[in-house]
Amino acid sequence: MAPTATAAAATGTGRPAYRDGNVLRWLGAYTASMLGDSVYFVALGFAAARAVPAAQVGLVMAAGAVPRALLMLGGGVVADRFGPRRVVIGSDAVRCVLILAAAAGLAAASPGLWLLVALALAFGVVDALFMPAVGALPPRITTSDQLVRVQGLRALVVRLGQVAGPPAGGLAMGLGGGATAFLVAGLFFAASVPLLLGTRIDPGPRPAATRAPAGRELRDGLGYIRRHPLVGPLVLSGALCELGLAGPMNVGMVLLAERRGWGASGYGWVIAAFGAGAALSAALLAARGRIRRAGAVQIATLLVGSAALGLIGIWPALAAAAATAFVAGLVCGVCGGLATALIQTATAPGYLGRVTSVMSLTGFGLAPLAYPLFAAAAGALGPSPVFLASALLAAVGGAFTAFLPAVRTAELP
Repeated sequence: MAPTATAAAATGTGRPAYRDGNVLRWLGAYTASMLGDSVYFVALGFAAARAVPAAQVGLVMAAGAVPRALLMLGGGVVADRFGPRRVVIGSDAVRCVLILAAAAGLAAASPGLWLLVALALAFGVVDALFMPAVGALPPRITTSDQLVRVQGLRALVVRLGQVAGPPAGGLAMGLGGGATAFLVAGLFFAASVPLLLGTRIDPGPRPAATRAPAGRELRDGLGYIRRHPLVGPLVLSGALCELGLAGPMNVGMVLLAERRGWGASGYGWVIAAFGAGAALSAALLAARGRIRRAGAVQIATLLVGSAALGLIGIWPALAAAAATAFVAGLVCGVCGGLATALIQTATAPGYLGRVTSVMSLTGFGLAPLAYPLFAAAAGALGPSPVFLASALLAAVGGAFTAFLPAVRTAELP
């Protein structure tokens, strides 16, 4: 019988993640799922634009974020209670059915507003289950000394989905309209299921015979994060970083390009430079596998990455902004990979889903709330000071952990 991830972690004899067939099967499933996500959002946006007035397109696109934010923490409880493997396979299967049903509906008739909203809401509910579960899987498919490599590989897949998914969705829309695009997304989700079924996953701790109420399990998970000397500070640090950097990356770059006269092409160059830096850092983490003094390096890279993103708002020249964005992507990629690996290494297996749900909630639920505030401040003060203020908030996440020995001296296996 093959050793479980936990047993292998104890021996430290796992092969490199990029040569481990088990990890590669999971990576293939994750790739298919990420591509399905990207194509789905393109298909939903274009289907809404063709079916409802422009003012209602935003309603359709935002509908899925509501259940995702409200139910994300509950999704972490579900992942820990039933095991992330079951939840990930089940949620991908449900997403496949939902999207293929949408494809059939679009082929039969033109959808109205409420049908598209209902689809987005249902997809958001499933996402709230999928995200904590998929984030809890890496420690259960490989040894703990390979987690940095797995995080690097996962980051590469995310970049691939962001680069290849929208063009694939656009091509499908051009060839056959919304029905074809939804069909392509559904097939990507369908492809992930057999790969996941073939992946060996450590089931983790056996569930208790008498389960506590879900609310108590959630409070227990939040208390675990609050009390843990390494996990708690890193989760809080990541939340501050997300809140500080989400505005500049998702709203600020557009406003900055308009203010500087760079136009859409200049905006594209800055975003592409950041993405290239992040992809390079992911490849470096996947190849290297382990970085000594991981806690100290994570703190340093967070501070440098925050400063670099703040400086993007200062440079008047496009070339300087793009070069700084490349550095920011490179450094922030190392920071994020190390932080996630440290958290997953330190977290007890029975809490991985709940810890991941809190991390996901910050990025997908709370950080977008900063967009209107950032836009209003940038309109009143100009983008440069708001970039710097946001970078300062993100840097606080690294500054306070520098005074905590548990984080500063943390090491990976």
